[in-house]
Amino acid sequence: MTGTVAGCREKMYREQARLVCTKQAEYYSKMMGVTYGRIAIKNTRTRWGSCSSLGNLNFHWKLVLMPPAILDYVVVHELAHRKEMNHSSRFWAEVEKILPDYRERRKWLKEHGNEY
Repeated sequence: MTGTVAGCREKMYREQARLVCTKQAEYYSKMMGVTYGRIAIKNTRTRWGSCSSLGNLNFHWKLVLMPPAILDYVVVHELAHRKEMNHSSRFWAEVEKILPDYRERRKWLKEHGNEY
């Protein structure tokens, strides 16, 4: 029964993550002047998000359990890859335009992400 409850809980969080990540991607993509393909909610082991060369965005469902500012950071980070498919200084400048405090958010995620 525990597996069933856990499965239902994860399904609920995945649905919530899809709604929230889609809403935030729509909002921030307009701000950033970028487009994206599809959004997928996954259970990745090593990443909170990713952006493919086709512009498809993937997000870990557990982002919805984190503070909204952290979810926003991951969304903006992935959308910034639509301009720079790397982590160059130009990439981080794109992130900083939208989230001037991205360093604090990134630090929080590194320090607390494993708690989720």
